[in-house]
Order: sequence, then structure tokens, then C-alpha cells
Amino acid sequence: MPEPEGVRLQKVLAAAGVGSRRACEALIAAGRVEVDGTVVRQQGVRVDPARAVIKVDGLRISAPQAEQVYLALNKPAGVLSTMSDDRGRMTVAELLPDRVRDRETRLFHVGRLDSDTEGLLLLTNDGALAHRLMHPSYEVPKTYVAEIIAPVPRDLGRRLRDGLELEDGSARVDSFRVVGSAGNRAMVEVVLHEGRKHVVRRLLAAAGHPVQRLVRTAFGPVVLGELRPGKTRPLSQQEVGRLYEAVGL
Repeated sequence: MPEPEGVRLQKVLAAAGVGSRRACEALIAAGRVEVDGTVVRQQGVRVDPARAVIKVDGLRISAPQAEQVYLALNKPAGVLSTMSDDRGRMTVAELLPDRVRDRETRLFHVGRLDSDTEGLLLLTNDGALAHRLMHPSYEVPKTYVAEIIAPVPRDLGRRLRDGLELEDGSARVDSFRVVGSAGNRAMVEVVLHEGRKHVVRRLLAAAGHPVQRLVRTAFGPVVLGELRPGKTRPLSQQEVGRLYEAVGL
């Protein structure tokens, strides 16, 4: 496990934002740090941050030496979930900070939001994480808030949870609740791990309630929160760790 030519573990932890060097040494001494599945209590152990799987309290951390990027973006309506478009339409690449857009490393957008759908989009150059987050076998839940015409039938949630038949097979939501209503408009929240194209819109349309507006508010453990439309923020180490945990990395 120790890497003679590597970087001291406490330095890697501190550089990753876990805490000060002294605080990271205390975490190691308390047995709260694992390297490649083994608890490390000895100070000064050296690791290769590009290869070692390092966890604090069971959550994996991303090492900055690997120059990994993890971003949350609040995609506005009318913006394409792609890094370029040969027809000159606006893409998410134009919303990224210059320091990120100018990097040579490729960024993956984790899943897609259609042009009219707003909300949380994750971007990273961590290909292994992006692949697992998008793969249906890992069943990472996505949360959406949809505006539909009111009133909302009392049995709508049950019908969506039981599943409806779409043109490409049946689909269902994991959970459903009414967030609020005003006049002839209602806001409903749906959670599902489906990844098929336009599945939320198609499900609600099949139930007789076409979507007027759709916003993704969470992707697994990462929530949109107060992030303004068109803005990005880096994910915290805890958020990245929870994403790793969700897909078994």
C-alpha cells in the first residue's frame, strides 16, 4: 500500500479540502481514513493520489492531483445539453467558467436535459463516475418538479407508481407528491431512476397531465439548491463521495 515515491496521505487529504493538515492527521490517528480498503492509522504513509482509492468515514474523496472536475450547473431552458452544436445553438459549454472551458481535458455531462427542461446537470471529467451515474443498472434516482394543470387527481400518484405503458415499454416513478398549487396550476415532484428520453414528460402526458414546465432539482445526493440559472458551482468533497457511494466506486 505505501508508495515510496508518492505523496503523504495527510497532504493529499488537506489538498482535497478535507481539513487542515493537523486535522487530517487527527482523522488518520482516529482510524477514519482508508486507502484501498485498508484503515490507515500510521502518519506519513505515502500514496499515489491518481490511483489510490481514499475514503474518509466511508466516503471516497477525489484527489486534486488527478485534476478532476466535478460541477453542478443550473441549465436554463433553451440551452442544449451538449458541449458543441454545428447549428450554432447555445450549449452548456458557453455557461462554463473560462478556467474550465479552456481546459484540454474532456468534460462529460452526466445524462441529458432536453432543451426545454431546466435544472441540475452534472459535469465531470471523471469518465468512470459519469458512466456509472448514467448506466441504468445503478438506478441513481433523479428528482424533478413539474408544472401541470390543476386540479391533480387523487389517484395520479398511484397510477404513476404502478406504471404506465409508453410507446417503448412501461415506465413508473419511484415516488410522487404534490408540492403546491395556485389557480389552475399545480407543482408536482416525481422521483425516478429511469433514463429514457423525455420519460417524465411522456409519463405525465400519458396520465393526462402534459407538462407545462419541468425542472430537475436533484441527481442522486446532489441537489440544485439556490444555484441560479446559468451558473455553476464545484461539488463538495462530500457530494463527490456520495456520488461514488451511489454507484459502488
